Amino acid sequence: MKKLLLLAIILCSSFLCQAQKERVILGDEQTAEYFPILKGKRIAIFSNHTGMIGDKHLLDLLLENKFNVVAIFSPEHGFRGDADAGEHVSSSVDKKTGVPILSLYDGQLGKPSDISMRKFDILIVDIQDVGLRFYTYYASMCRLMDACAEYNRKVLILDRPNPNGHYVDGPILDMKYKSGVGWLPIPIVHGMTLGELALMVNGEHWLPASRVCDLTVIPCKNYTHRTMYELPIPPSPNLPNMKSVYLYPSTCYFEATPVSLGRGTDLPFQVYGHPNMTGYGYSFTPRSIPGAKNPPQLNKLCHGVNLSNMSDEDIRKRGIDLSYVIDAYRNLNMGDHFFRSFFELLVGTDYVRKMIEAGKSADEIKAMWKDDVEKFKVQRKPYLLYEE
Repeated sequence: MKKLLLLAIILCSSFLCQAQKERVILGDEQTAEYFPILKGKRIAIFSNHTGMIGDKHLLDLLLENKFNVVAIFSPEHGFRGDADAGEHVSSSVDKKTGVPILSLYDGQLGKPSDISMRKFDILIVDIQDVGLRFYTYYASMCRLMDACAEYNRKVLILDRPNPNGHYVDGPILDMKYKSGVGWLPIPIVHGMTLGELALMVNGEHWLPASRVCDLTVIPCKNYTHRTMYELPIPPSPNLPNMKSVYLYPSTCYFEATPVSLGRGTDLPFQVYGHPNMTGYGYSFTPRSIPGAKNPPQLNKLCHGVNLSNMSDEDIRKRGIDLSYVIDAYRNLNMGDHFFRSFFELLVGTDYVRKMIEAGKSADEIKAMWKDDVEKFKVQRKPYLLYEE
């Protein structure tokens, strides 16, 4: 009996060691790697509610260890992650710690003021991205990198996995459509972590005036681009689960149409519909809720499609799927009134709308950007920190 008990203990210990080896260890967990860099520095952090190390926020961990955190830069949705997309978020003070929050969405151009930049010596980036060109966190990071390059401030990125890091898809942004939802000449799904992307920004001289910032990345451990990493915390109010994160590259384009993509429901980015769409068995009604105070088609009964029953594997296999947008376009039969100019900012090129209007299929359109995908995979290779 004692031998069996001993064997069981040994086996359990072995499994625990193996699990620890295989668990993805985030950059911010590796305090021995970056605490020495922070000694004696005035620190600013670019983070939000996702910047957690276990059950503790990076900000609290730094303050507990007596580091001098002087400012927080918060992205779209604010430091606590509960504001609507693009909502005006004022600068304020973190109630828990008293550290000033300097919003990048406080009505300025998204670049910190001279006064803000002179407050700190090093900027820490610890935020969960989802790996899409129109998801704004990376653009905020790039603006901060640019300001740090101008003011000779260091940037330290505590890297996190990309939940859409297993593939590359979509056209490379035509820079005439550069905007807050498209800041770099990259495909819609770039498949890189923020650390890798920042290295590429420096290496390709993509900051204004070809500036380069003083950059250090603490990579994740036990992570590859084939790792199916599930986010422990929703990165923003309308990406509440992994289904929404996986469907986001295919459904975000409805933002540039009259069609609801489920904001104001329990299934944002997982359904689509419109009051005038016909022939569907599924209906939903967008309501005013936190994170979606005034969603498209508010309080109107919309008819359309529920994609939330698809398997994650099927969604991932399809990659960007324009068939949903094409379906709604054809059903509504609104012609030129279907797409707004925001569509080009999201998709990053002008041929996609033209091809949809010309009656082309999703597969025919996807074939158009195949060369872009292959070209980008080669271009990004020197900057990858993790195995493909």
